Amino acid sequence: MDQRMYIVAYDIACPKRWRRIFKLMKGYGEWLQLSVFQCRLTAKQQAELIALLDGIINHKEDHIILLDLGLADNVVPRVTSLGKAEFSPIEHEPIII
Repeated sequence: MDQRMYIVAYDIACPKRWRRIFKLMKGYGEWLQLSVFQCRLTAKQQAELIALLDGIINHKEDHIILLDLGLADNVVPRVTSLGKAEFSPIEHEPIII
């Protein structure tokens, strides 16, 4: 399963829509900052996430970017992190069914 690493950042004008986006994003990745998530996604998950986000936002007021950092297992982030939280990439975890 090829997963890619994404940074998803958003600027949502309405607090109600912002909360909906935040709750949705918690199911797809790890929260880094107020409106920034780190996600490991397959192509299918990425397409699904885009479709869901597209259905929530107001295209005249809101803005979302997905930064594709490459194949998740090959990403070696060069990040400068200041303050209370350190940055660490999401590790691939086995799924137990």
